[in-house]
Amino acid sequence: MARRGIMSEELKHEIARELGVYDVVQKQGWGAVTSRDCGNMVKKAIEIAEKNMVK
Repeated sequence: MARRGIMSEELKHEIARELGVYDVVQKQGWGAVTSRDCGNMVKKAIEIAEKNMVK
């Protein structure tokens, strides 16, 4: 069964840019992003989702 992503590619790229890991993604792919940075990306995505829920 194919796994469906929750975050759009656009949102992932936007967050990666904001957190300063976009260059790693561009050069080495998502697999090279550290687990700490991935966790920070998830945290940021949750913050964005919560802000959008309030609006």
